[in-house]
Amino acid sequence: MAFNEYGQPVGEALPEWQPRPRPTGATLNGQFCRLVALDAERDFAALFNAYQQAPDGRDWTYLMGERPESLAAMRTHLEKLQANTGLVNLLVLDSRHQTPVGTVALMRIEEASGVLEIGHVNWSPLMKQRSCATEAIFLLLRYTFDELGYRRCEWKCDSLNEPSRQAARRFGFSYEGRFMKALVTKGRNRDTDWFAMTEDRWPAVRTAFEQWLDEENFSADGQQKQRLQAFMP
Repeated sequence: MAFNEYGQPVGEALPEWQPRPRPTGATLNGQFCRLVALDAERDFAALFNAYQQAPDGRDWTYLMGERPESLAAMRTHLEKLQANTGLVNLLVLDSRHQTPVGTVALMRIEEASGVLEIGHVNWSPLMKQRSCATEAIFLLLRYTFDELGYRRCEWKCDSLNEPSRQAARRFGFSYEGRFMKALVTKGRNRDTDWFAMTEDRWPAVRTAFEQWLDEENFSADGQQKQRLQAFMP
């Protein structure tokens, strides 16, 4: 433990720390998916079709808005995302067909401290329960820690959103606590659960992802043999 000149305990000194670069809409390539900068005008029609594969809007219950039910509404939704300067919005493309299948954002970006959040995770039915959904998160984590050099990546969700809570743990994030009455959204209270991954844990998590992504872990038709959890430390 370190102490200052007054004998008070203080955090570890970081004499060589420098603010990290802000993430951009860089192209991130994987085996099952590719992430590129979102373009509302280019992508709205394909994303509308992808989200309409679901019979109703229940996948949007814990998101900030409801599912757009027209092409015009989808374009407006994506334009609002793009207009938010606090978001780095990314489109997820299925590698096999180069089809838009979902969106995600890097947000709450603090370059000075090397902290950001993976948020606005919005997978269509074309992506759910598929390998590209897991790989997309791996690509974002690798970009955050290995390319940008950030110290911390966060994941937050409605405390009642059990699939998101399970996903955070499956991807190697650690639960840090619940913020009571954190938001009012859609006229409802939201308690928010916080998860995070730090740079010291990332190497072990990266190894787990890489072992899961090894071609030996997939059949000829692309089905996983072991789940990611089997490799997690």
